[in-house]
Amino acid sequence: MGPASKKNRKKRPSFRKLLKTSNLKLENKQKNRQFKQQSSAKKQRKEQRKLRQAITDVSHQTLKPLERYKKRPEDEEEEEEFLESLPTDMMDEDDLEQIKAMAHKASFLTRDISSSAPVHAKKRKSEQSVEKYEKMPRKMQMQKEKELIHLLPIKDKSGLIPQSMEKPVVPEAEEEPKDQEELEIEEEPESGPSLTPQEQLELRAHRLMEKKLHIASLSSAVLADPHVNIKKLKELRAMLMETDPCVAVTVRKLVMVSLMEVFKDIVPAYRIRPLTEEEKATKVKKETQQLREFEEGLVSQYKFYLEDLEQTIKDWKQKKQKRSQAVSLQCYKGLAEVAIRCICDLLVALPHFNFHNNIIVMVVPLMNDPVRTVSEMSCEAVRKLLKQDKLGQASLAMVKVISGMVKSRNYNVKPEVLKCLLCLRIKEVDMKKDTEDTAPKKKFMLFKERKTNLSRMQRKWKKAEEKLQKELLEAEATESKDKKIKLHTETLNIVFLIYFRILKKAQKSILLSSVLEGLAKFAHLINLEFFDDLLAVLFGLIISGDLTYRESLHCILTSFHILSGQGDVLNIDPLKFYSHLYKTLLTLHAGATNDDTAIVLQCLDAMLNKRRKQVNLLRAQAFVKRLSTLGLHVLPDSCVGILAANRTLMHTFPKCDILLDNEMQGSGVYLPELDVPEYCNPQNTGLWELHLLKSHYHPVVRKFAAHLMKGAPSEGSGALSMELSRRTPVQLFEDYSVKDMTFNPPVAGPPSKKKEHFTIGHAFFDPDLKAQIDAALQTEILLK
Repeated sequence: MGPASKKNRKKRPSFRKLLKTSNLKLENKQKNRQFKQQSSAKKQRKEQRKLRQAITDVSHQTLKPLERYKKRPEDEEEEEEFLESLPTDMMDEDDLEQIKAMAHKASFLTRDISSSAPVHAKKRKSEQSVEKYEKMPRKMQMQKEKELIHLLPIKDKSGLIPQSMEKPVVPEAEEEPKDQEELEIEEEPESGPSLTPQEQLELRAHRLMEKKLHIASLSSAVLADPHVNIKKLKELRAMLMETDPCVAVTVRKLVMVSLMEVFKDIVPAYRIRPLTEEEKATKVKKETQQLREFEEGLVSQYKFYLEDLEQTIKDWKQKKQKRSQAVSLQCYKGLAEVAIRCICDLLVALPHFNFHNNIIVMVVPLMNDPVRTVSEMSCEAVRKLLKQDKLGQASLAMVKVISGMVKSRNYNVKPEVLKCLLCLRIKEVDMKKDTEDTAPKKKFMLFKERKTNLSRMQRKWKKAEEKLQKELLEAEATESKDKKIKLHTETLNIVFLIYFRILKKAQKSILLSSVLEGLAKFAHLINLEFFDDLLAVLFGLIISGDLTYRESLHCILTSFHILSGQGDVLNIDPLKFYSHLYKTLLTLHAGATNDDTAIVLQCLDAMLNKRRKQVNLLRAQAFVKRLSTLGLHVLPDSCVGILAANRTLMHTFPKCDILLDNEMQGSGVYLPELDVPEYCNPQNTGLWELHLLKSHYHPVVRKFAAHLMKGAPSEGSGALSMELSRRTPVQLFEDYSVKDMTFNPPVAGPPSKKKEHFTIGHAFFDPDLKAQIDAALQTEILLK
């Protein structure tokens, strides 16, 4: 009993087993519940499908009236004979009436269709709906059939009850005047035979004022509360498709500009990213949900607005006529210009927001547009963006797109496209970055090293010290600065890639002057490895003779910018560049107001003043003499800049005052026609040109000539005023430029005792010199 009963006794299940079985039961219950739900849903879908099929069959079925046939007299006689032959005397009246009723129901043609009782009681419910439709009374088509509008049926215990209504018919007499009115309204903007031109203008002004008020109300509502009225942007954007030919063009332009201003005001100062599936599934506060809806609506409407602007520009480019014909092809250019202006403003105003790269892709091809206004507008927007971009992300995106466009069009672009790159803010690149990377970084001790080499107290102090050093390093090395340096480095690499491609593959392109100008600006940031090759290429371009005078000046300026930066470590004597500039100085245009003088002055500053230790005295004296000769036959603005450059050279090289002496030093005679400055014996000549310039009609030229004749002193009677001495040669050239010549004519009226003044740049003259200046200007015009 003992062991046998223990074996036969049922073993109690463990907790794990119970848990396992309960989980299985729960899973089975869930599966059964899901199966039941699926089967019931399937049945419901099946019933709905049958119901829809029945409704469509009935709606498509045309109801025809049932024909009623008149009985022939022969049939009536036969029926009477049949009724007489019946044993009616053996039947009651009730039985006789029932037999007659059954006879009427015996056939489909003789039974009463109007009765709603079912003929076959054993038919299924699903067939009752069709049966009832068949039992509807049919009439002969004696009058015009009315159109029915089928409505949704009503389901009752007895089945489906169809619902329908007659289409309202408007009398023809009422329709005609309405159609005429519509035709008149449509024809008014086209021909307008019934309205005079004055009435048409008044009508257009009235409609335009209504549209303006509507645009203003929508815009002000959105600006007042953007989170609540964000949906009104859609209504405002729908007005971009204005179809009224009378005011369509003006309304579309107003809507474009209004939407641009609204977006500039309500767009947040951060980029909106799309929500993930997990973020959408989580429950959030009401305010957060409202903010999400606002951001989603704002991004979608902004995207649609940019697409509309892009489509407007494409229609103008492709000259595609729309179906509505509300806007003629001649008006597409005006619409496209407004759209381009809006895109350019958004490019500058919202560089941080979504779709900024898409805007860049739209604007960059327009920089090379054949229409001058469009290209100038786009280039100006790009220049503004590059000037105000402090982080470098927008600049990098812009340079990438420009590089791709220049390469894809085989360098056949306008020079203004590359001149925009001169506005890049790459001066903030930290040049010490390479030395920091090569310097050994401080390593912290490992735990094993501390344990073996240090005591317990030393380990404690070392740990605290390393923690403090890590915090200090995190505070110093800010992420923004490193990111900025990285972006600027990548941007500069792409810019140099554009420049080097053009130098290599398109040396005779019109882009060469822009490339040389850009290299002159960013030459101090070029990698040291490219210096020798770049200098060889630049000198080869100068010798080739294919360059203009300005392009050759840019080549020289670029070379000396390279040598004045990191090129100081190179032991290169650019004698050939000195000789070329010395030879071509006298080819500077004497009678034109050009900007070549400013580039010449920059070259002299880079070649002589900044490299004073590498320049010998003979070279400096030769340039002083050549510049004095050049000052005789140029306009007053260029002459002022050249004399200011001579003053700077005499301060940099004090021994140049020997040119103010009549005595000769050494052997030889001055050879002005020699191209090499060191071998023309400049020490054996004098600056006799200053005596001629001392009697120049321009007072500032006279001042500089007298100042140089006295040895360019910084103090004393021969010194210049503070305003002139503090200005650089380039600044003086720009201040007294003849481009700014303005004459103030005397005001009509009684003669006044005040002297009449006129200005050239910033210099004021007495009226006594007016006759001399007029005569000199006439002489220069004749010399041209």
